[in-house]
Amino acid sequence: MGITIEIAQDAADLASCFTLRRTVFMGEQGVSEAEEFDGEDDICTHIIAKSDGVAVGAARFQTKDNAVKIQRVCVTPDHRGKGFGAELIDFIAHHVKTSRSEHRLILGAQLHAIPFYEKLGFTAFGAEYLDARIPHSDMEKFV
Repeated sequence: MGITIEIAQDAADLASCFTLRRTVFMGEQGVSEAEEFDGEDDICTHIIAKSDGVAVGAARFQTKDNAVKIQRVCVTPDHRGKGFGAELIDFIAHHVKTSRSEHRLILGAQLHAIPFYEKLGFTAFGAEYLDARIPHSDMEKFV
């Protein structure tokens, strides 16, 4: 299986990222379109994961409060548990480490995903909160 992770290159890649987010967050988790598409996509860098040329995962990130905030990490159900999510995060961490002045990564993790992010070196901080009616915890990692 050929895995590629890259910055979304064109309108087709960006459309694939949005389709994945609709499938995972809106379809599976019941997040509203207004919550999912929050008006910040134009100021974010979008990452796409492909398996043999087919989009199977996505994420976005942006600089916020002297850190790089990772958001909207998603992988299709049939590709979960195969390393795509970790590859997305590792790609972003490497990109940030080699091309940005900010070296603190932050994200809001759904509570069930905390162990996944802990395996990637993130640490939870602060109080739990609801985002799109889903319990989250903030996490951070320095690269």
